[in-house]
Amino acid sequence: MGFSDLEAPIPMTLYHNPRCSKSRAALQLLKERGIVPELVEYLTTPPDEDALRVLLGKLGLPARALMRTGEPAYRDKRLDDPALSEDDLIRAMAADPRLIERPILIQGGRAVIARPPERVLELL
Repeated sequence: MGFSDLEAPIPMTLYHNPRCSKSRAALQLLKERGIVPELVEYLTTPPDEDALRVLLGKLGLPARALMRTGEPAYRDKRLDDPALSEDDLIRAMAADPRLIERPILIQGGRAVIARPPERVLELL
């Protein structure tokens, strides 16, 4: 048995909305491979601004790329304004987690927006 065989797997976290078919499909893909991630139902336990900044760093994306631009709140709050800063967009997502794209799988220092759900396989 080599040293790598003794290492514990890096835990996975899934930002999940159980009412979303894409989120349920991503979770099912993981379970079919014997992976049961920690689930964060981000609508009931939303990430704060600092957590969103960390998440964006793991995704390697700007804030706008994490936003659900089709949400009524996106239009209502005029978040499509190109003059809005990263901080403005992060603040908006922290205040209204419905604006956060889903599902998001996190493992260690990496993360992926699982749209389509098969993108979770990129972290396996």
